Amino acid sequence: MAHLKRQFPNPKDLAQLMRFKAPVWNARERRLNEALTIYDLREIAHRRTPQAPFDYTDGSADQELSLARARQAFEDIEFQPRILRDVSDLDLSSTVLGKRVSMPFGIAPTGFTRMMHAEGEIAGSQAAEAAGIPFSLSTMGTRSIEEVAAAAPNGRNWFQLYMWKDREKSMALVERAQAAGFDTLLLTVDVPVAGARLRDKRNGMTIPPALTLKTITNALPRPEWWINFLTTEPLAFASLGSWNGTVAELLDQMFDPTVTFEDLKWIRTQWKGKLVVKGIQNVEDAKLAVEAGADAVILSNHGGRQLDRAPIPFHLLPETVRQIGKHAEVHVDTGIMHGQDIVACIAKGAKFTLIGRAYLYGLMAGGREGVDKTIDILGTQMTRTMKLLGARSLDELEPGHVKILERLAEKR
Repeated sequence: MAHLKRQFPNPKDLAQLMRFKAPVWNARERRLNEALTIYDLREIAHRRTPQAPFDYTDGSADQELSLARARQAFEDIEFQPRILRDVSDLDLSSTVLGKRVSMPFGIAPTGFTRMMHAEGEIAGSQAAEAAGIPFSLSTMGTRSIEEVAAAAPNGRNWFQLYMWKDREKSMALVERAQAAGFDTLLLTVDVPVAGARLRDKRNGMTIPPALTLKTITNALPRPEWWINFLTTEPLAFASLGSWNGTVAELLDQMFDPTVTFEDLKWIRTQWKGKLVVKGIQNVEDAKLAVEAGADAVILSNHGGRQLDRAPIPFHLLPETVRQIGKHAEVHVDTGIMHGQDIVACIAKGAKFTLIGRAYLYGLMAGGREGVDKTIDILGTQMTRTMKLLGARSLDELEPGHVKILERLAEKR
């Protein structure tokens, strides 16, 4: 070994190395600071949320293949970067359905949200308002249309509609959303019946959660969730009456399996704002939705929560854009867990994307601050990815930036 000349450390040199961070006393801030990815937020959420609501968020239908394949499709992307471009200035903003958004993603409609965290839809809507992105309120939300409008008066609020068997009650919600200033209606069309969400059945998932020996035991290491649950107003649906059964039983009882494209045309006549059809899973239905009056379609298999082995939305994207892109916007959801997933969707022709689980993981991990963290993580990842691709704006992203490894394609 070579001879090393040694000396006593210079105190000034040591002083430069000693950079102790000030302690963070706020527990929520401290744990969120540790999260660098959406998967980190998921792990925090898992530790802090009882099993039934966590599994309701995390799980999907049957063998959960639809969700796994949607995520695999994003993991099978190979980016094609362009070098020696000036990317010192970057613009993530875009015009979506006639209005400017700061980034090309918004918060998807999620039901029972106060079950995940007591701050629920208020946290989501206010975080979206602050970030300049849309927030979607679900028909199955646990805050009312008017409460969300009051909490985020300057936000871009969208309302998601399930058609119930009682059409009058359904359209009364639409009228309330219109009166409250919601500018876009998302009609979800892929729930004629509830999907086979096996995790929920095994957990005995009910609305509201039942206090059983199992749930109490599971709650012991998660006291904050239960304290919030028991000391805030009772969990209830803001748009319908109380319910004491399982989620699947509620969906099967409430939702109308007779809805057709004729109903979509009728809804178009009732709603004055932008109309989006959510749950499109083939190109032909996308064309029919646009012919019936939709301003945009969302390629979605409901986060894998309805039909297992459903089509992969990201794979449907290029052909759908070719067929209807000149007449309506194409949006995408399902499986988005990274800013690179969003960049890839935009490069392949999508105008916009929506996040559901990623938002709820942040909410469960830290309430409003956790949702802010989700948005920050995705925005940071998008910015870094676009600069590495040599793209300064969303308009500069193009299909050539993305190569898709056809892992699931048939061999011919």
